[in-house]
Amino acid sequence: MKVEKVWLTEDAVWIRMDDGTEACERFKDYPRLKHASRPVLENYEVDDYGIHWGEIDEDLSFEGFLSKKERSRLFTLFMDHPELNASAVARRLGISQSLFAQYINGTKKPSDERMKMILESIRAIGHELISETE
Repeated sequence: MKVEKVWLTEDAVWIRMDDGTEACERFKDYPRLKHASRPVLENYEVDDYGIHWGEIDEDLSFEGFLSKKERSRLFTLFMDHPELNASAVARRLGISQSLFAQYINGTKKPSDERMKMILESIRAIGHELISETE
């Protein structure tokens, strides 16, 4: 299936697939989207895999729109800590931002080893921030 249309409403971003299936993601579930101004929300790019808001460094994969939502450990971590930038963490780890977004939204599950690596990297970021203030 292919996405044929992307549009915004007051509280969500919607997609329509070429078979007529429609799905949405609510802004309230993504802190950077939730707090973004309307002009920022309207400034997005679409590729074959998803939607990207460069100004706020947010990505949503089309696969995530169509899958059952399970609140993964990573989803909870990033929703509870919107100061964490998922795209930057993915780059730091050398993981595709699209794949990392799928880990967060629960459409793909990282191996135990990869999950350990992700959590260790986030802890390291915290330690780096603390040491910079000392």
